[in-house]
Amino acid sequence: MDYKKAGVDIEAGYKSVELMKEHVKRTIRPEVLGGLGGFAGAFSLSAIKDMEEPILLSGTDGCGTKVKLAFVMDKHDTIGIDAVAMCVNDIACSGGEPLFFLDYIACGKNYPEKIAAIVSGVAEGCVQSECALVGGETAEHPGLMPEDDYDLAGFAVGVVDKKDLITGETITPNDVLIGIASSGVHSNGFSLVRKVFEMTKESLDTYYDELGKTLGEVLIEPTRIYVKALKNVKKAGVTIKGCSHITGGGFYENVPRMLPENVKAVIKKDSYEVPAIFKLIAKNGNVAEEMMYNTFNMGLGMVIAVNPKDVEATMKAIEAAGDKCYIVGNIVAGEKGVELC
Repeated sequence: MDYKKAGVDIEAGYKSVELMKEHVKRTIRPEVLGGLGGFAGAFSLSAIKDMEEPILLSGTDGCGTKVKLAFVMDKHDTIGIDAVAMCVNDIACSGGEPLFFLDYIACGKNYPEKIAAIVSGVAEGCVQSECALVGGETAEHPGLMPEDDYDLAGFAVGVVDKKDLITGETITPNDVLIGIASSGVHSNGFSLVRKVFEMTKESLDTYYDELGKTLGEVLIEPTRIYVKALKNVKKAGVTIKGCSHITGGGFYENVPRMLPENVKAVIKKDSYEVPAIFKLIAKNGNVAEEMMYNTFNMGLGMVIAVNPKDVEATMKAIEAAGDKCYIVGNIVAGEKGVELC
């Protein structure tokens, strides 16, 4: 008896590391010390010494049951973008710059080419958010997970000068809400999606005129990363007063998280075109509108609050980063919460 017969292939692990090295190299920042394979990822903080009061930010998340979609479609090179996005978007939401990222892949069996494909997506997410992939872990769990299954999670660390921290404390009535378009369902609500649509190859390969693509192509679209857009707003000299990353819990849970007491966010549902995929989910699953807005991003991945005088500069900065944005509402006096009208 040996470890391989017990279900853990050490040689496959070595091969996975070799295959992923080329992807990791794409993410290296000057602050990264050492190479892949050490016991810890080393990252110099010398670049932030000029900040008045640097604050470290952290975020950890996974892709939820969206990984089931990757299994069925046998497409593993974009799910890593989702894992990075879910972490770095939260850091950006606080005004921070993501510095580095680590991933954790748990699998039933280590197939080196599949693991390398997953990490290629992680690396692409890091490139998009300009953070370094400094390490990770691939763990085989024979007997605990089916051989072809895996789960993916990640952890990011960022930094912000305390004076630039986005807390929502300065939000006041008449502030304007700007929504930044999502790329689709992102990585939330897939447990409901999987109840509405069969997760079979035939179902996911079905072409829908209203989508202009197959169902699988639309659902697998990776989560949009907003780091560059929010950096651009800051570079434009605009102070973002509040920021909400629309993830699990949709609008009703996430928008109030950026609000101080005694103000309410009013969002106009007709201020932008809700993407066709959400209309299809609601129709095919007979999902009530309130539940849709309580589960999905409905086409807005971020909602930010700015002073009315900063609206034009904010929108120009976001669009210059390649993102679409809309004026979706405003702040009014009232009980803390969100009203969709």
